[in-house]
Parts: sequence; structure tokens; C-alpha cells
Amino acid sequence: MAPESIEEMGPIDYVVLEWPGRQPKGDAAPLILELVDRGIIRILDIALMVKAEDGSIAAIDLGELDADSGFAEFQGASTGLLSQEDLEEAANALQPGTSAAVLMWENRWAAPVAVALRRSGGQLVASGRIEIQAMLAALEALDPSAVTS
Repeated sequence: MAPESIEEMGPIDYVVLEWPGRQPKGDAAPLILELVDRGIIRILDIALMVKAEDGSIAAIDLGELDADSGFAEFQGASTGLLSQEDLEEAANALQPGTSAAVLMWENRWAAPVAVALRRSGGQLVASGRIEIQAMLAALEALDPSAVTS
């Protein structure tokens, strides 16, 4: 990535997604591809791995995936920003007997705001995300009838 293009980028996010078993069914990948096609996000890096029952980790080559997984479409998505250390840290979070996708993307929808913020001398000083499970638990604590199964 050229330095001038970095100045024009939106915020960068990463996620570690986990599925039971060897590989996902493919429900999420088409939705991620749709976000890419619509210009909402740009995939910077993606890695897939499995964690065996004994705790050992193995990388999955995107080119070797079943077409049904949907992740084969991301073959070649790599900027090198996702390091081996990042992948090892992600693997530590996985349960044995699971597979995972680690994705890093640019939020292109937010790029104009990020660029304007940087040009005005502003900077991001904190960021976070509330997981849906935490939100549901908080809502249920406030009013158990507010959360339906």
C-alpha cells in the first residue's frame, strides 16, 4: 500500500469467526462478498485455520476449500498486515474441534469521515464493539420480557 493511499483509507477492523467442525457451511461468505461488491468494505487479509481436538492448529489453503464454503472466492486477499503472531493469538481464542476465519477489512463507508478527521488534526482515541450476546444479556437483565428467543 502506498502511503498516500493509506491517508485516504477508512477505519480497519478485524474479526475472528469460529465454526464447529472442519469448515463453515458457506452462509456468511456470500454476505461478506456482497459488502465488498457494494464498496462498503474492502478485504485486506483473510486466513482460515482449524484447531484439532488435541489443540494443534493448521492453516487452510483457500484454494482447497469446497465451493460451498464460499471462502474460496477470497483467495489472494492478502496485504501482509495480518501477521503470524496475529494468527497465533486468534488460534488461542478458538475451542478445540473448530475452524475459523480471520478477516481484516477497511470500512470504506467511513473513509470520508476518517479522512476529514485526520485532515483537521483530529484522531481516534478509543473504539470498541459490543457483541450481540452482551447486548442481549444486558437487555434481558433490564427487562426479561424484552428479549425473545
